[in-house]
Amino acid sequence: MTSPVRYDVTGEIAVITIANPPVNALGHAVRQGLWDAIDRFDADAEARIAIILGEGALFLGGADISEFGKPPKEPHLPDVCTHIERASKPVIAAVHGPALGGGCEVALGAHYRMAIKGARFGFPEVQLGLIPGAGGSQRMPRLTGVGPALDMMPAGGSVTADQALENGFIDHLADGDVHEQAMIYAKGLLADGVDVRRVGDLPCPAYEADAFDAARTLWTRKARGEVAPLTAIDAVEAATRLPFDEGIKEERRLFLSLMETPQRAGMIHAFFNDRKVSKLPELKGVAPRDIASVGVIGGGTMGAGIATACLLAGLPVTLVERDEASAEKARTTITGNLDAAVKRGKLKDAESTLTKLTTVTDYAALSDVDLAIEAVFEDMSVKHDVFTKLDAVMKPGAVLSTNTSYLDVTEIAAATSRPADVIGLHFFSPAHVMKLLEIVVPDTTAPEVTATAFALAKRLKKTAVKAGVCDGFIGNRILATYRGAADRMILAGASPWEIDAAIKAFGLPMGPFEMGDLAGLDIGFMTRQRKAPDRDPRDIVPKWADAMYHNGWLGQKTGQGYYTYEGRKGTPNDAVKPLIDEARGDRPQLDFTPEMIQRRYMAAMVNEAAKVVGEGIAARPLDVDVTLLYGYGFPRWRGGPMHWADSVGLDALLDDIKGWAKDDPYFWQPAPLLEQLVAEGRTFSDLNEASA
Repeated sequence: MTSPVRYDVTGEIAVITIANPPVNALGHAVRQGLWDAIDRFDADAEARIAIILGEGALFLGGADISEFGKPPKEPHLPDVCTHIERASKPVIAAVHGPALGGGCEVALGAHYRMAIKGARFGFPEVQLGLIPGAGGSQRMPRLTGVGPALDMMPAGGSVTADQALENGFIDHLADGDVHEQAMIYAKGLLADGVDVRRVGDLPCPAYEADAFDAARTLWTRKARGEVAPLTAIDAVEAATRLPFDEGIKEERRLFLSLMETPQRAGMIHAFFNDRKVSKLPELKGVAPRDIASVGVIGGGTMGAGIATACLLAGLPVTLVERDEASAEKARTTITGNLDAAVKRGKLKDAESTLTKLTTVTDYAALSDVDLAIEAVFEDMSVKHDVFTKLDAVMKPGAVLSTNTSYLDVTEIAAATSRPADVIGLHFFSPAHVMKLLEIVVPDTTAPEVTATAFALAKRLKKTAVKAGVCDGFIGNRILATYRGAADRMILAGASPWEIDAAIKAFGLPMGPFEMGDLAGLDIGFMTRQRKAPDRDPRDIVPKWADAMYHNGWLGQKTGQGYYTYEGRKGTPNDAVKPLIDEARGDRPQLDFTPEMIQRRYMAAMVNEAAKVVGEGIAARPLDVDVTLLYGYGFPRWRGGPMHWADSVGLDALLDDIKGWAKDDPYFWQPAPLLEQLVAEGRTFSDLNEASA
């Protein structure tokens, strides 16, 4: 077998090239190849200095994901980095493109580091529930001090080559071909007579108490129960306290402790699901239609966000509004969105991007666009009117899509003469920021239209999930159910503020009542009104919430809802209590603990999700997990609700649901799929594997 690592010598310079496409991942063959190349360099009398560089688009990727879950094989990456560092002659890491995770640690093992402009250095390990495990937490602070390491490692972040030069991570920055520039740099070092400079031999960085206190305070708040960011801080602190070899041992101990946590398993589950979710068997070999321009109908918050997302992806946008004033308001909103993208470093030039935006009041302007996205008021008659107009003006082969959150996409498509060209594209607000895109596919939609929607999502850098047609699709249907569980807990004795606190302690960014205040309590009221004609008489209605609506307490926008607000900071609104007491009547009251609240909330989420999967609205449990992670703030370290359910045990969860069903048989109807899996001794993970 040919090694993915080449060794060549030009004059006095050895060039060690990693060629392991597509991303030069640090699999076993690469690790062994690097080890052997360093041995060969040490023994090579002709070579006085070595360069390590990557072939293709980048230096070195991180771990080889094909090896995840398999027994590790020697040489292990920490040993490879140390082997490079202990070379008897100088070694340069020449970096172009991203050097992340293990690739970054290999660069730190070298004696000198240079980068080509455009390179990035980073440690994304916390995104897998881990920390750098090959010396990164011990070597980086010795070069940069603790500040840059504390900025990067707990966040799973990265820095540009310019920033890396500024903070001392690299020694030299160049522009041009990496091989050519590395050779020039190596010749210069030889001319200067440099010797090896082992990062591990540098003194411990200074301990900065204020920096560590600030980092722990920040990440205790931001991590919401995730342990890896705080463990990364512990590892960096070890670099300030321990000699290098002992620090390496402590880093390894912390790394291996995280390997055994349920959080790491949840993060790995989420990592692989990100890659599986858009791989649909029915789209294999189906070519998407070309999308070179987009029309957006409606310039409110959602429509402006969708238009912004398309502009950020380089797509020309024609936005239709009802009048000139509304069109100008939409342009102002989009301009603000683009300016904010520039500040966040997501866009270089807002002004030139805006030249691709056209705002109009006439649907005829959409005659040449390849795809239209409707984002108007959530009312079926309004949607029908829009799609009738789109059908009349859009060219054959164009895709017509709706951003509806709940309504029947099949019925919307029926307003046109071409239902095969109609699909749902449910964006989440703010549409230019949120990663999730639910692609709602009626039975009437042509396969190439579905493929086009997934191709668009990729271009917009969205995570796309296929959903079937039902009220609320995947996410909002499940949301309505677990919000219903929260309402039932209020009637049974829990307060809105206790529920919010328990759900945030579980790891979600907001509780259901905080979220209601943020969205606007009028939204919930209108949803209840829409569903009222078909409501089962056994269902419950949160009468206190209706009373709040009629009182004009609509949440943040009116300064009063479940909380009273000064700016965005809310405190519990005691005026809600009498409304709740009246709705409770003489119902028996329970003393809810946070754990009881979390269990019921999550059981309702999982039970409804099992119905969604069982009915085929979501093809696989992993589609539910991805939807809740990216659209609803479910903690990534828990993997998603279906992964969480597997981890706590489906049988125990089903027992709880059946127990609660004795008092409320309408709401707590066990999902047939959940009962089937328990009876067969299987899990949601088994269903994911079966669909692979």
